Amino acid sequence: KLDNRAARVGPFMRARWVDWSASHSNSSMRFHSSSLISLLVLLPSALSQSCTLTALGAGKDDSPQFLSAMQSCPLVTVPSSTTLNISSPLNMTGLSNRHLNLQGTIKFNPNVAFWTAHGFPFTFQTQITFWILGGTNIQIDGGGVIDGSGQVWYDGFAKSSSLARPIILTLFQATNVIIQNVRMINSPEWFNFVNEGKNVTFNNVNLTAVSTSKNPAKNTDGWDIYRSDTVTIKNSFINNGDDCVSFKPNATNMIVSHLNCNGSHGISVGSLGQFAGMFDIVENVIADSVTMSNAQNGARIKAWAGAGVGSGIVKNITFSNFIESNVDHPIVIDQCYMTSASDCTKNPSNVFIQDVFFNSISGTGSSATVATLSCSPGARCSDVNVNNITLTGKKKTQYTCQNVQLGGSSASLFGTCTST
Repeated sequence: KLDNRAARVGPFMRARWVDWSASHSNSSMRFHSSSLISLLVLLPSALSQSCTLTALGAGKDDSPQFLSAMQSCPLVTVPSSTTLNISSPLNMTGLSNRHLNLQGTIKFNPNVAFWTAHGFPFTFQTQITFWILGGTNIQIDGGGVIDGSGQVWYDGFAKSSSLARPIILTLFQATNVIIQNVRMINSPEWFNFVNEGKNVTFNNVNLTAVSTSKNPAKNTDGWDIYRSDTVTIKNSFINNGDDCVSFKPNATNMIVSHLNCNGSHGISVGSLGQFAGMFDIVENVIADSVTMSNAQNGARIKAWAGAGVGSGIVKNITFSNFIESNVDHPIVIDQCYMTSASDCTKNPSNVFIQDVFFNSISGTGSSATVATLSCSPGARCSDVNVNNITLTGKKKTQYTCQNVQLGGSSASLFGTCTST
């Protein structure tokens, strides 16, 4: 039975990633042969429905035994005394009913040349990733650590801004997933990418990306959600160098709650409408009970304008109960993203924004302007509401708005919005 199950998983993985396998034939052959050896070693544990992993040590690659365990055992345990050395890509797609009890550490080898050549590629924003996880009914917990060895990547990116840096974990076509009670540290770029996922929950997943050199940990988003439905992120601390959470195109029915974000670029909807011929949707998003400290942005929506870009809709978005401290831009709508004012007037955004609520947002900004709601001309923003806003800026606090009619109890703070 075990051998049959392994045989079913193997062809699916090769077929799904045929381009990758074709371009990495030698490493792929080594990977699969090692996996078969590990599978035989793990057979007794697999028959008892669990596998416990021990690191091979001496710098050896633990990826094959980790892959074999996840393919063959419903419960996989990494003990607290174990650090797995991951030196080859992890393709864990097609799993079903799997539980990873991560008490120890999963550490990705800091071999920049290898990973730039062998990381799994995604066309969206030309990303690569260390680890792809997909399938149904998957749980990761246990209090352990996933370490992306990010410092070499922060230093490398400072020398070459074209350096492709891996995402730690990509959920691809994953349904009914719970990831909770783990830490992720030192991600080279994004920590988590949810791509074509459904019913995914992250709970008490604490993220830290802090450089130990003069080179910052750039683009270390906490979560990026793309083409996914029903994702919840809650009860987590994030210390990073980019968006705390970013809702990319076609993210629907999202809940973010009880997050503490430090040094980030905020909770961001978008950017949307970047690519010509594409219609982007983000709708039904709740971001509630968020503490945002020392950040570039707090609650933000951003959509492209100008010639030759895409279109879309942002609908039913609620930011509520934000406490902000030393944030550059606590409240933002930017419907002229990456576009000059004159070009935005000439070519307004085709991403329409409607039914947006900023409720109970308090704290301090790092400059005088604490809220900027900049919409394209032509009624591209509608039903934007501001309620119980108590933000304080440096010197004289300012609230600004453009091309939008505001509702809500705090609308008077903005005065009369300008028109372009």
